[in-house]
Amino acid sequence: MPLTSPIAATAAYRASAGQASPAAAGAAGEGGFAQALSRAAENTIETMHAADQAAEAGIMGNASATEVVMAVARAELALQTTVAIRDRVVQAYQDVMRMPI
Repeated sequence: MPLTSPIAATAAYRASAGQASPAAAGAAGEGGFAQALSRAAENTIETMHAADQAAEAGIMGNASATEVVMAVARAELALQTTVAIRDRVVQAYQDVMRMPI
């Protein structure tokens, strides 16, 4: 069906938005950007706590070295991702502040 009018395009968009996965719709639609950043920070903190617990379990002999390494690697990746996001947000803020009015 060709999209020859704005009404047809809007109808097609609404139909495709209704077919989106619930996880994608919830991530984008509920709470906005600030809520998404908050959830990402909470997930990073949870990952860091899990790595701490895995390290403690490894020291006590209750976890294998592989489990400890995997937990620490996940925590490191989460931290690197968080730092990259922070850097991009700061850069975007600086770009906006440099815009002429």
